[in-house]
Amino acid sequence: MIFYGWRIVAAAFVVLFTAYGAQYCFGVFFAALLDEFRWSRAGVSGVFSLYAFGYCVVGFPAGRLTDRWGPRAVVTAGAVLLGSALAAMALVRHLWQPYVIYGIVGALGMGTAYVPCHSTVVKWFARRRGLAIGVASTGASLGTFALPPLAQRLVTVAGWRAAYVVFGVGVLTALALAATVMRRDPRSMGLRPDGDDELARADDAPVLPAWPLRLALRERAFWLIGAAFTATWLAVFIPLVHLVPFARDLGYDAATGAWLLSALGAGAVGGRLVMGAVSDLIGRRPTIMMAMAAQAVAFVAFATVHGLAALATTAVAFGFAYGTISALFPAIVGDFFGPEQAGSLVGFLFALGGSLAAWGPLVAGLVYDTTGGYGVIFRASAGANLLAALLIGIATPPNRKLKPLGRRLKC
Repeated sequence: MIFYGWRIVAAAFVVLFTAYGAQYCFGVFFAALLDEFRWSRAGVSGVFSLYAFGYCVVGFPAGRLTDRWGPRAVVTAGAVLLGSALAAMALVRHLWQPYVIYGIVGALGMGTAYVPCHSTVVKWFARRRGLAIGVASTGASLGTFALPPLAQRLVTVAGWRAAYVVFGVGVLTALALAATVMRRDPRSMGLRPDGDDELARADDAPVLPAWPLRLALRERAFWLIGAAFTATWLAVFIPLVHLVPFARDLGYDAATGAWLLSALGAGAVGGRLVMGAVSDLIGRRPTIMMAMAAQAVAFVAFATVHGLAALATTAVAFGFAYGTISALFPAIVGDFFGPEQAGSLVGFLFALGGSLAAWGPLVAGLVYDTTGGYGVIFRASAGANLLAALLIGIATPPNRKLKPLGRRLKC
């Protein structure tokens, strides 16, 4: 009999595939909005920056609610909000409207994807945590690979307004169905992490020491992890939002830009799958440090490439590094501070780092509008990733031994 935790992984895969695939179609719709309304790049980039800021901040309460209520209710609510927001984007006529519809309502829905899914998977696995997180988070990368070309095709054939309606209905349906599979943790079903001793009753399961947020906030390691991921995330949204217009600046059409987003997504699939398993063998810190260094190299390459082959190679390399970092962030938090309060801990750090990183696309748009290029911002992004690698390298697990909280949660 298949361990139920792998069903959790499959459900998380579907949620992340759908939500992140739709999110990174923004680059395709970005180009369509620029063509129709002639808004500035900074103006349209600001929509995504507000959205990214909002969904990262929402990650914190979403994580706490997941710890308290379980992921089903949280993900279902997000499905309604995100699906409705995408469909409503078809009604846009003025620049302030996408700020409200996508930047606020869409962000509330998207905030129920990353933290609830990853923190739930962390609770279901211990020995194979890196692999499980890698497989689940591959959904986000495959979504980035598969959905932008579909969005571009829909925009070409039916127009961007109809494409937004199709995406809205699809997102609501997929997320709501996946949410029905989600369960809080293995103890709620009389199981143990990784499927060990599956016949054990829930009351016989050991209560592991848990780090509540108030105690984790006192630990140097917690803040080093937060600073490291903030530094790397400061730049991570920039290629995901600006790659399509960047490709057009180099002389390629929007369809090629969408294909490059897919190449980035394909690289991220490899990073999540391969490096998740690798991290189980060599450790989370060295794996993450290698990925951050690779992402720095990719940003330097973005600043210098011109040919399509070099641009595609750089997109794949960036995706590989980005996928590795994104997958292993919740895993290292679980390794350092335990899985029981993973929703609250991951949510807090996600809100901290992501809310700052959200403004990267806006800054990149302003730099482009001012200088006519992305070179300065790409080089600064490389430096931020080198700093992140240094910070994660000096982070060590807390030595303090906590007494178990002893609180059992009901599903």
